[in-house]
Amino acid sequence: MSELSQKPVILIVDDEPLIVELLRSALDEAGFSSLQASDADEAFAVLETENAEFAGVVTDINLGSARDGWDVARRARELNPAVAIVYCSGGSPHEWSVKGVPQSVVLTKPFAAAQVVVALSNQINGPGPAA
Repeated sequence: MSELSQKPVILIVDDEPLIVELLRSALDEAGFSSLQASDADEAFAVLETENAEFAGVVTDINLGSARDGWDVARRARELNPAVAIVYCSGGSPHEWSVKGVPQSVVLTKPFAAAQVVVALSNQINGPGPAA
């Protein structure tokens, strides 16, 4: 069994390489594996061709192409209704309530990588015990 298949796999979709690297590093430290896509078309290809079952998708909303993060999340949920979704956006969270998939999280930029890890973990494992 490969290392990738032993850890929950997260697809990171962002057109900013520095954000991708920041998220990849934080997810790795938290015990996740990740695959990356720089736009929605690449994300669709990864979602549809990879053998890994994705535990989550972290996607920017504005990906600079005809398809956006909303489309990526909808496609991911079509393929796996239980997949965790975290949107990262520089815009208003209001649009998320209209276009976002149910039971997802939106983080407004700038955000800390740890917030993404917590949001994914809560969706995948459920929230931890109350403090």
